[in-house]
Amino acid sequence: MEPRTNVEQRLHGGLKVESALIVLGRFQPFHNGHAELINAAISYLKIGDLDMPLRICIGSSEAEQTLENPWSANEREEMIRAWLGDDLKAEIVQVPDLGDPPNYVQHAEKFHGPPGIILTSDEETAKLYVEAEWMAVTSDLVNREDWQGWRVRATIQMMSTVSDVNGIRSVLTENIPDEVVDWLIENDGIKRLAFMGMGGEPVG
Repeated sequence: MEPRTNVEQRLHGGLKVESALIVLGRFQPFHNGHAELINAAISYLKIGDLDMPLRICIGSSEAEQTLENPWSANEREEMIRAWLGDDLKAEIVQVPDLGDPPNYVQHAEKFHGPPGIILTSDEETAKLYVEAEWMAVTSDLVNREDWQGWRVRATIQMMSTVSDVNGIRSVLTENIPDEVVDWLIENDGIKRLAFMGMGGEPVG
């Protein structure tokens, strides 16, 4: 079997990719639960005095536009960068789906790099990464009832036919960071949900 480091270098074009602390999510859209998770990752690095980058991984990067996936990977990256601003430092990578959970981590490493640390609130994700020789740090979900992707999307869809910008902002900032709400308003990221049908909702 080919040594793991050689495999890593081959997958990343012959360049050694630095291990990182990663946070993985669909970010459809980026909401307060995601912000809490990334803040927890930043705190973990600081408290542990760890010299490694924070790498935010946007999952389902290839997904076609639907109510479950209203925003493209590039749009989700723009949302995250709007929230990060100039003060918070993180790398952002896009990771397409595989549809094969047992082999997902090996697939995702081609995009987010070799084993490091994953900070997650999902036990199944933690288990997959531990089995692939990663260290997993679990974080409790905060305000779980409200900060769920499908609930946030449902609220945005409800507001998608409202013309009062101040009203939209007042409702959405309950569960979405101000910077991301501003991005959604300024980039026509809300009205599109009015024309999308309802359906089963994945987490994200």
